[in-house]
Amino acid sequence: MSRSKIGIVGAGAVGTSTAFACLSSGVAREVALYDLNADKVRAEFLDVAHGSMFFEPSSVRGSDDLEVLRDSDIVVVTAGAKPKLGQSRLDVAAINVQILHQIIPQVLKVAPDAIFLLVTNPCDVLTVVAQEVSGLPRERVISAGTLLDTARLRWLLAHRAGGVAESSVHAHVIGEHGDTSFPLWSQASIGPVPVSEFTLPDGTRPFAPESQAAIAQEVREAGWSIVETKGTTNTAIGLASARIARAILRDERVVLPLSIVLEGEWGLRDVALSVPTIVGHRGIEQVLELSVTDEERAALDHSAETIRASVAAIH
Repeated sequence: MSRSKIGIVGAGAVGTSTAFACLSSGVAREVALYDLNADKVRAEFLDVAHGSMFFEPSSVRGSDDLEVLRDSDIVVVTAGAKPKLGQSRLDVAAINVQILHQIIPQVLKVAPDAIFLLVTNPCDVLTVVAQEVSGLPRERVISAGTLLDTARLRWLLAHRAGGVAESSVHAHVIGEHGDTSFPLWSQASIGPVPVSEFTLPDGTRPFAPESQAAIAQEVREAGWSIVETKGTTNTAIGLASARIARAILRDERVVLPLSIVLEGEWGLRDVALSVPTIVGHRGIEQVLELSVTDEERAALDHSAETIRASVAAIH
């Protein structure tokens, strides 16, 4: 921790939210913001730096010079075009792939040992491209994937379960971070109680099978409902990015649903999508596999084919 450094590419809403989340939670000793817009990155870095007396001991820097990222342990990539209303995350793939081709070789010159954490969408497609461009081992090129989708699902389940603590909700969203993501209902529980069997005091079963499709759809659309009103989602994904960084820098070996290029796990290869993983100091330490229903297996295969098609289109 004494030498830990997080570099962030992109000083937009997501990049600055990530910087704030990392600093306020004491994840790293140094946070560095990089952006091509010198005035913007200076203003954003100063806005955060002026509150540094309220953080745990740490420092923040910001610059349009890539040197600011030198020796970063983790580089969070947030820069890129964002889909507009009516577009999917896959619609901006080609633009953001070009950004990766430009930025990754440059970042590797100043931070050759960094773990890359991709937040820019479509994050699964970009994970495949980033590993190809960087030539790094797959465990060092990961994306936030469905971690935020999982957080949204757990928040929703906790509220529908009568306000139970979210820490007692055990559920994961896997697959594409996008329209084909889905909850692993077969593995979801409130404490030790499978969600399909969970009953409220009045006898209501809020997660009966007939309710699950609507809940899954609400989770998939949660981000868009925010974008429709405020124009972007940034706070929760900033917190999610900080959570991943903490797991890496502190070698927590925590299980999180992150996107990584699969090499035979789940019967899939050369495609990146989110499945449960163990996260530690090397990045992703292990990809976990488990028994799922035939419907869930088909849904995962559908996610994989969707991502493959997008990768093929940009290649």
